[in-house]
Amino acid sequence: METISVVWNEAVGTVKPMHCVNNAPLSGTSDALWDTLHKAAVPYARLHDTGGIYGGNRYVDVPNIFRDFSADPDDPASYDFAFTDWLLEKFRAQGVRPFYRLGVTIENDCRIRAYRIFPPADDLRWARVCEHIIRHYNEGWANGFHYGIEYWEIWNEPDNEEDPLTNPMWRGDMQRYFSLYEVVSNYLKEKFPHLKIGGYASCGFYAILGESVNADAHVSSRFEYFTRFFQAFLEHISSDAHKSPLDFFSWHSYSFIDSNLKYAAYVREMLDFYGFANTESILNEWNPGIAERGKLQDAANIAGMMCAMQNAPLDMLMYYDAQINSAYCGLYDPVAKTVFKAYYAFWYFGKLYRLGIQVKSGVSCSGLYAVAARGGEEGGILVSNLTGEEKSFRADVGAFRCADVYRISEEGNAEDCEKPERIALAQDTAFRILPGEVVYLNLH
Repeated sequence: METISVVWNEAVGTVKPMHCVNNAPLSGTSDALWDTLHKAAVPYARLHDTGGIYGGNRYVDVPNIFRDFSADPDDPASYDFAFTDWLLEKFRAQGVRPFYRLGVTIENDCRIRAYRIFPPADDLRWARVCEHIIRHYNEGWANGFHYGIEYWEIWNEPDNEEDPLTNPMWRGDMQRYFSLYEVVSNYLKEKFPHLKIGGYASCGFYAILGESVNADAHVSSRFEYFTRFFQAFLEHISSDAHKSPLDFFSWHSYSFIDSNLKYAAYVREMLDFYGFANTESILNEWNPGIAERGKLQDAANIAGMMCAMQNAPLDMLMYYDAQINSAYCGLYDPVAKTVFKAYYAFWYFGKLYRLGIQVKSGVSCSGLYAVAARGGEEGGILVSNLTGEEKSFRADVGAFRCADVYRISEEGNAEDCEKPERIALAQDTAFRILPGEVVYLNLH
């Protein structure tokens, strides 16, 4: 019998936004699945690769909004906000805050021809374009809005390849990106000191553990470049000659829990070492494996990751991807246009997030992940079983006397994950959890 210890009167902080996503269940202009974001209390959605290849030629990307770089950045007629306006209004209606990536969508076929991934011809002019995009969405400029978007990310994965000719995100070297970041971040911070300006959506830090990912051989020179780029970036923007703001540092990982915990610790250590102790660390692309898409195991992996990273030196976690037609989307069935069971890992964590206050908890065995929270007259415990074995556990239920037990299991349909079993509680109440299952206890 395993034990989940909970100290209900010992708060350890807030429940962090660990159930954020990239994008939305975007399928044309269909509204079929948008409300799933609200139901799961998804706090933020990052806008990168939005709309598919080349940003669907309509969404978010700077060249989709400002189509002629020779046009006047101060003239509203130079901008095409139409589809991005539509998208951000949909997010607003669901209570989801955009995390806006300023830049371009990845060009995976750049070896044939690259189109939009070149460094801007004029960094300051590009910064002025970004300024007006911000003013449109936050200050009402050009018949715009007052959304109060906090996070503005400068580019994505400029470190993807060392050779600019094979890099699908950045046709320049690292120093060229550092120059862009220096100019744009300082310009935007001067114009909007209250906003969070950062970057650069690093490809990750697999090299520090000697890992292979996506069939790359052991520690490739490419992985080592990711790490060299990161250190050189921090050296550049922390130097007196190139001092630049970094309100958040964003990075990616497609590894599993144990590795991601080490990457999070490494990022935090490096930021602190270079004088960025107040910089947020945000893992804004992760996915435990598309091979498990549609399977119960995917739900358990996702829930386990959220629980583990809640207790890591990390400020935000953003799953890639919530676009229904993306090969990386494990939340939605692209054929039936319904949710997979993995969606309910977000739904359950959203319940913890709404409670607000994380309380001290612990588990008695490895492979069992749990987080507990309280708010008002309710408590919640989220548990994911990645041990590979059936487990029984007792949880400290404090003064609570009733529980609604939600379960993501092999049995039933996805909708059954919303239907709890109500039970009376005692201190010796035991709960069963099968391998790959996720349980949420709503205590009251």
